[in-house]
Amino acid sequence: MTALIVAVSLLIGVSLGILGGGGSILTVPILVYLAGQDTKEAIATSLFVVGVTSLAALIPHARAHRVRWRTGLLFGAFSMAGAYAGGRLAEYIPGTVLLVAFALMMLATAFAMLRKPRKGARKARPAHRDLPVKHIAVEGLVVGAVTGLVGSGGGFLVVPALAILGGLPMGIAVGTSLLVIAMKSFAGLAGHLSGVSIDWGIALTVTVAAVIGSLIGARLAGRIPQDALRKAFGWFVVVMGVFVLAQQLDPGLWTHPATWAVLGGAASVAVTVRIWRRSRTARPQPIPRVRQDATPR
Repeated sequence: MTALIVAVSLLIGVSLGILGGGGSILTVPILVYLAGQDTKEAIATSLFVVGVTSLAALIPHARAHRVRWRTGLLFGAFSMAGAYAGGRLAEYIPGTVLLVAFALMMLATAFAMLRKPRKGARKARPAHRDLPVKHIAVEGLVVGAVTGLVGSGGGFLVVPALAILGGLPMGIAVGTSLLVIAMKSFAGLAGHLSGVSIDWGIALTVTVAAVIGSLIGARLAGRIPQDALRKAFGWFVVVMGVFVLAQQLDPGLWTHPATWAVLGGAASVAVTVRIWRRSRTARPQPIPRVRQDATPR
């Protein structure tokens, strides 16, 4: 079992290095289902693992100039405040509720990442431009609170916040997110330590393997196209969100006819909307008529 934990921990690091997120999405299920920890202990341990691993993955991204330092430090500072408060609040919320909320937020974020940007959508900011402080403050506090509550380093929220809301290029959003994740992971950990103890043997084993994976992932990140990186991040979060949600819900729910009726209806609506959007974009544009009195004499 230890060998399996180490092998999967490598994937934690690779995910952080390439995608700038996904570390806690993997770490929490590993610690709960493979290491046998309870939910709150796994959440606290994951914050330590992801914080250290993010710092290691940040180094190669910084050398490749894929980190927006001012944005990252401000975002991280506001996130640390939210993460500490969320970590203290998590002590009073049942573990199952935290994991279900975790999975639902993962799926919502994945949807935002997989959507094609509309015409006229906000363009990516140049590499030297930073985000407005008011945007950083609001997004940082919200993402930080989620980090402390559900034990996520927040990459699955930080990357979309920087790429979609902030308009940063995906590669820079990934590198900058690692700085933010490290800062607020340690803040969230401080909030959890008041009521949770950590098995440091397991924590250090997972951390060492994840750090090695993060260095590998960071080297690969610069070679992947931006659109492919965005889609890979989105689908990765979808798979992990469905897995966590399936583990927490009552098994009888999946065999109930009403469940499949709702899922079928949602799928039908999604397909209909997609076909309708495609038909609108494929519709030929009318050719403007030329006024007769405008013809040259």
